[in-house]
Amino acid sequence: MYDMGTRKRALALVDQGRSLNSVSKETGVSRAALRSWRIRIEPLDPGRGSPCPRCCGIPEAPDNPAAYSYLLGLYLGDGCISALRRGVYFLRVACADAWPGLIDACAEAVQSLRPANKVFRVQRQGCQYVTCYSKHWPCLFPQHGSGKKHARVIALEPWQQGIVDDYPWEFIRGLIHSDGCRITNWTTRVVGGKPKRYEYPRYFFTNVSTDIIRLFTDTLDKLGVDWKQPNSRNISIARKASVALMDTHVGPKY
Repeated sequence: MYDMGTRKRALALVDQGRSLNSVSKETGVSRAALRSWRIRIEPLDPGRGSPCPRCCGIPEAPDNPAAYSYLLGLYLGDGCISALRRGVYFLRVACADAWPGLIDACAEAVQSLRPANKVFRVQRQGCQYVTCYSKHWPCLFPQHGSGKKHARVIALEPWQQGIVDDYPWEFIRGLIHSDGCRITNWTTRVVGGKPKRYEYPRYFFTNVSTDIIRLFTDTLDKLGVDWKQPNSRNISIARKASVALMDTHVGPKY
């Protein structure tokens, strides 16, 4: 067993970028212990804990509902929750390198929900995984389950639906940031005997889960956004007034 001072000193050295081997030699703490401390969810100081509101039975949980609504959209699109040993889970959201602002927004949302836990950014080819370890991710995202999302039922709990109803644009933004885009379409028309090019913006959302598609379109309906479904996995928003609404509250990825 290691005392609290030793643990804090060792983790401070690791946070400076030191290798586990060098920190182990300097502090006498085993590398296995260092690895365990790095991924543990609850802080080493019990007084600094960040309790899970769902486990505490708080109906209006979580504390930052706007960030939760945004992260829920990201999770349903590009997120997953994996189980580790001893009841620990890690949330991972894949964010393309092309959108650094999106990566920052995702990390901020994750941190706001579990402020006592460390948020990591793991670089992979073409993207970063925003990850965070916690015992409580399944509490906050009960849609967690084995297999791909489109192969199982995805339905919001009443408390989740209440948050989405209160913060619908944050939910739409999360879904667009994960599985959507804003593009510029063009077409040609003959004017005065000559072809003329016209350009117009459009939003697309693509997902193979019919349940997630329905969550997206139901929320759009409540917001007064017109949409069309050209096929089973795509939603198009092209009417000028609706695009203007989306531009005001969502905007392109950045």
